[in-house]
Amino acid sequence: MNSQRLTLALITDVFPEPEENERLLARLREARARGAQLAVFPELPLNRWAPATRTVSDADAEPPGGPRASALAAAARTAGIAVLGGAIVRDPSSGRRHNTAVLLGPGGEERLRYRKIHLPDEEGFWEAHHYEPGDRLGAPVDVGGFGIGVQVCSDANRPQGCNALAALGAEVILVPRATPAATYERWRLVLRAGAVTSCAYVVSVNRPGARSGGIIGGPSMVSDPSGEVLLETTDPVAVVSLEKAALERARRQYPGYLDVRADVYERSWRDVAGG
Repeated sequence: MNSQRLTLALITDVFPEPEENERLLARLREARARGAQLAVFPELPLNRWAPATRTVSDADAEPPGGPRASALAAAARTAGIAVLGGAIVRDPSSGRRHNTAVLLGPGGEERLRYRKIHLPDEEGFWEAHHYEPGDRLGAPVDVGGFGIGVQVCSDANRPQGCNALAALGAEVILVPRATPAATYERWRLVLRAGAVTSCAYVVSVNRPGARSGGIIGGPSMVSDPSGEVLLETTDPVAVVSLEKAALERARRQYPGYLDVRADVYERSWRDVAGG
């Protein structure tokens, strides 16, 4: 396998009903047949978009390894492809719910788990009513020779997350999201800026508008480390290849060669936190 290139599939589709598991598998098989090593789904791909209202349902959440997570793992294993998916996961000891992204290897094994940190609370996106914020970044993991980090949707609007992941070794930052079509140009700007300032690829997959009651829509996209948009699509399955050479070039050039200076920013953030 060429560790200088990583081929990804962006799957702009959701599967909120158990009877859609076969279609989920078909999407992954198509991605694998087109050469993808990793398939990236939107935010909460096996859930309906529950935050459309403030009403919380117990059926929208599951324990770790619950039916949605199990369906994703089984599909990844059967198709033989790494997968980024997620679910609303209920902590069995505290009962607290979190919007949890999970990266699975091609054997269905869990590689990374990340709880969304920044939760909107507004019309159509009453997320703070449905789950609680996470409190830590997930360390990047290797997929196909590339360091993979994860943010979820609104997290990308606080760029320190992407910057920290890149400093920890992320070369590709996956950002599943659920955003309105009307705000896409702002998201496009934010995601490109995250790529440039982190010197990393940013890959963001949106929930499809046709299945979101008019609340959500707009393209999925990939930005390279220079901010160039490599792919912008609403196709259910789209494939793109990422090159190590672009990362190496960005990190040699401005602003990539600038010092990270974690010591300076750590002191400032401790002051903000009152520590």
